Amino acid sequence: MGLSRRDWLVLGGVGTVAALAGIVAGPILLQSGDDAGGLLTTDLPDLAGHTRRLADWKGKIVLCNFWATWCAPCREEIPMLVDLREKYGVKGFEVVGIAVDNAANVREFSAKYEISYPILVAEATGLDLLRAVGNTAGALPYTLMLDRRGEILSRKLGILRKSVIEPIIKGLLDA
Repeated sequence: MGLSRRDWLVLGGVGTVAALAGIVAGPILLQSGDDAGGLLTTDLPDLAGHTRRLADWKGKIVLCNFWATWCAPCREEIPMLVDLREKYGVKGFEVVGIAVDNAANVREFSAKYEISYPILVAEATGLDLLRAVGNTAGALPYTLMLDRRGEILSRKLGILRKSVIEPIIKGLLDA
């Protein structure tokens, strides 16, 4: 026995309400975590094995990008991130990648793709960091823009577009 017209209308209404709730609640949930201080002071190894902290780049505008070698959208945005760093690095801008991945995979991948910006390796603890700064879903890529004091200015879940991010970088560097 199939669903009646009334059943289909009810299901459609419930689906619409659920979709609208997701549209409204999603950005709020992504903004809920705000542990920039914890992120800034977390010790993570770089590709050479030296312990670094995001706070090492205080005084610069920092685009902090959480990524993984197996993440297709992450891989798609890496050439753009390399380009942005080359273009604006001398003006006080830095890209810092935080890899939620195995250190050996990250080293190999970074060499192959000629990533010129600093990479920190968080391995599985990167998921906890993601959640602490507002990404409750733990999805990648996830990008934070930090001001010169290390305060989070914005968050972006999903792939970055140069046409959107570059004017923001220019505005922050000119401020």
